[in-house]
Amino acid sequence: MKIGLDVMGGDYAPDVTIAGAILAQKKLSDNDMIFLFGPEKIILDKLAEKGSNPNLFTIMHAPDVIGMGERPIKAYTHKPESSIAQGFKYLKQKDIDAFASAGNSGATMVGAMYSVNNINGVIRPSTLTIIPKENGGMNVMLDIGTNPDIKPDILYQFAILGSLYSEYVLGIKNPKVGLLNIGEEEEKGNLLCQSAFRLMKDSDDFNFYGNIEGRDLFNDKADVIVCDGFTGNIVLKQIEAMYRLMVKRNISDEYFDRFNYENYGGSPILGVNSNVVIGHGISSAKAIMNMVLLAKDIHEANLTKKIKRAMSKYIQSK
Repeated sequence: MKIGLDVMGGDYAPDVTIAGAILAQKKLSDNDMIFLFGPEKIILDKLAEKGSNPNLFTIMHAPDVIGMGERPIKAYTHKPESSIAQGFKYLKQKDIDAFASAGNSGATMVGAMYSVNNINGVIRPSTLTIIPKENGGMNVMLDIGTNPDIKPDILYQFAILGSLYSEYVLGIKNPKVGLLNIGEEEEKGNLLCQSAFRLMKDSDDFNFYGNIEGRDLFNDKADVIVCDGFTGNIVLKQIEAMYRLMVKRNISDEYFDRFNYENYGGSPILGVNSNVVIGHGISSAKAIMNMVLLAKDIHEANLTKKIKRAMSKYIQSK
């Protein structure tokens, strides 16, 4: 497998991204190769600084950088030689099997849309996060900020995407889908949630549990939690804030330690025609390593093909 990594992506790039690539390379098989996209001299200097053999990687010279604060569409279209744009060029040409970046998330999303495009039938691609369950399992929550304003049919598709990820990447059989709401009753919530519930309740495309509340995020009522990106991003940032408070106060707990974002690496973009992972801007070397390994897991699960098959069935049923 060939995995592309944006060396210049993230607040602490390129030091951290190169360190993470070195850690990931040690965990990959001999049949896997990491393609490092960025300025060649910087990549070679950093590899030498860390005592790593450059022959263990494929170095792809990309002299420009898209900054974290740049406007995504303008930056992507005006910097074709950037590490992000070059990564997506190679992904589109199928010269790599996956691409991962902890850089400008908007530019990464634009790159995915411009290069490999949406899977036929997917209205809006989505990003997700993992929420640890208290019983040791994992919940998937989507969307987490990519789509703050949506309609009920998009929430319905998120349930399909999240279910496929939960089943084929996390190994959860027949995952239960919960619609995040302010009450469990069918008539509860705003117009978006009420309409989405009516669409979901008799679905043959996924296993719909029903409405769940915020207090159910960490229990076993659902395996896939569906919400609009505005709500999902607020929930995600609140969870991150609580974890940071615990770390700051030196509170260590086996369960809460699982909330460390470094353990999960990043968020896949679900609903596009290839394997793309967005990492946290503050990613550490460990997070970069896990972002690369997540890209490998998604590719090996043939997730994109499974989503295409599911969306084809969804379109035929309309």
